[in-house]
Amino acid sequence: MTVAVLNALSRPLLEGKLPEGVEPLWFSDTDELMALAPRAQVAWLDMIKPPVAAEAISLMEGLKWYNAMSSGVDWLPLPILRARGVALTNGAGIHAQTVSEYAVMGMLTMAKGWREVVRAQDRHEWLMEPPGKRELLDAEVLVIGAGEIGSRIAEMLRVFGAKVTSARRRPGPGDLGQNEWQGALGRFDWVILIVPSTPETTGMFGADQFAAMKPGASLLNFARGTVLDQDALLAAIDSGHLGGAFLDVTTPEPLPSDHPLWSRQNVHISMHLSGRAQDALLARGTARFLGNLERYCRGEALEHQVDLSQGY
Repeated sequence: MTVAVLNALSRPLLEGKLPEGVEPLWFSDTDELMALAPRAQVAWLDMIKPPVAAEAISLMEGLKWYNAMSSGVDWLPLPILRARGVALTNGAGIHAQTVSEYAVMGMLTMAKGWREVVRAQDRHEWLMEPPGKRELLDAEVLVIGAGEIGSRIAEMLRVFGAKVTSARRRPGPGDLGQNEWQGALGRFDWVILIVPSTPETTGMFGADQFAAMKPGASLLNFARGTVLDQDALLAAIDSGHLGGAFLDVTTPEPLPSDHPLWSRQNVHISMHLSGRAQDALLARGTARFLGNLERYCRGEALEHQVDLSQGY
């Protein structure tokens, strides 16, 4: 019998669909989770706060497989999972559609000056000229981190006629490698960050990278706030070198109400909503978990397994 500790919020989607030989233990609150944690061989704890998940995982000495619905796993106690030989799977690709839609929305919002259109409507003011006239057609776009989400962003942007270049750790034909994209930053009108959060990517985009960008270009960050130097971002915005920024992620989160990023007219903050702006998130996560649970019970390799030595 395989014992699985599961969030009761997923019970309506999972009950009656679990493979034979799986004993589900449902938790509804932190106390129940901590009481059940020592029995877990499989765990899916999404929809709870990261510190609570970390505490529960520390009690799961018999854990064999942990399932996460998020793409990024930096919020999990990776050293514990690595030391105990726990298999970790993530939600890579589950968020690809909605994050990609947010990326396109962010680019169009900045290109068309949509913020000013909305504010004019709030004032009941009829604008005689559009506040933004840029198009995505023929725009040069660099997507740094071309995993499932980055690839989907590129696919969507090419429909608009944008010229998209991808940068990735293991570049394919036409891609830029780790040691190439920084020297090419001056080519691009838009730069989109969607890299995994690892020690190697922390602070990867700072003053030198902003200085190398094309004057007036825009940056979008859907990775983690720690990937870029926010002080350097503010300096690039305030100097006028950077045309704008769309930040789905910041450091810290939530961003304090008095943080200067809120007050910059050409900075847009979407409050880490992009990956959750979908009705199908839990259904997609459940389908992936059930598929992997069948594989686990058959002793087969799990899909979307994280390389714990790399952190993604």
